Amino acid sequence: MRRVDDVVAHIVLCVATFVATSAVAQALPKVALIIDDVGYRLAEGERAVRLPGAVAVAVLPFGTHSVALAREADAQGKEVVLHLPMQPLAGAESPGPGALEMGQTRDELATVLAADLAAVPFVVGVSNHMGSLLTQQAEQMGWLMDELHRREPLFFIDSYTSAASVGLAAAREHGVPALRRDVFLDADPAPAAMEAQWQRLLALARTRGTAVGIGHPHAVTLALLERELPALAASGFVLVPLSQLLQEGAP
Repeated sequence: MRRVDDVVAHIVLCVATFVATSAVAQALPKVALIIDDVGYRLAEGERAVRLPGAVAVAVLPFGTHSVALAREADAQGKEVVLHLPMQPLAGAESPGPGALEMGQTRDELATVLAADLAAVPFVVGVSNHMGSLLTQQAEQMGWLMDELHRREPLFFIDSYTSAASVGLAAAREHGVPALRRDVFLDADPAPAAMEAQWQRLLALARTRGTAVGIGHPHAVTLALLERELPALAASGFVLVPLSQLLQEGAP
């Protein structure tokens, strides 16, 4: 009888420990990270895919290595996001093949989107590549969100390349789960500037409870993340998939 009591006490202790640990983890500030522009450079893309933890990869359609890197990302347990090219403000900048553009009709936009989604396997969400012009257009963003809603449970990440973007609002209006980027880690590629942006991302997560950062497959960015991510938990943060932030109703 004594042995049974001991077993019961042990089970109760384990459950209590699990609940307490889960509660602590739930209360810790959460960070979500995305590496954009994956698909054209194989070595950098493979390095991004192998970053430790739940780092999402945003894969461009029709890149030389897009399919292979998306497959590898999925095999590594990473979330794959279609990095959907959209028309920028600067006419000299090309968003690349598969772009959504101002002159497209609703049907043309839907056709281009369908081809882009078909070009990247294992996609769970969509983010904008460039798009500082298109993301300001309520009509076109509404068309896009209608298409994404039809393909539920795809989500949308507003890369927020323009402060006038209506992407987040349009997604929510059309019932598409959505988040907006908080920090670009490597807009300035200088190591000191990137370190400052990393600390800014953590400060936002500490203050608000969550933060979303975007980086690119540059050597300096990858080196920073390879160094910092293994120490993230010890610093009191949790690296989480984008889908977890969406499920938990991140602000």
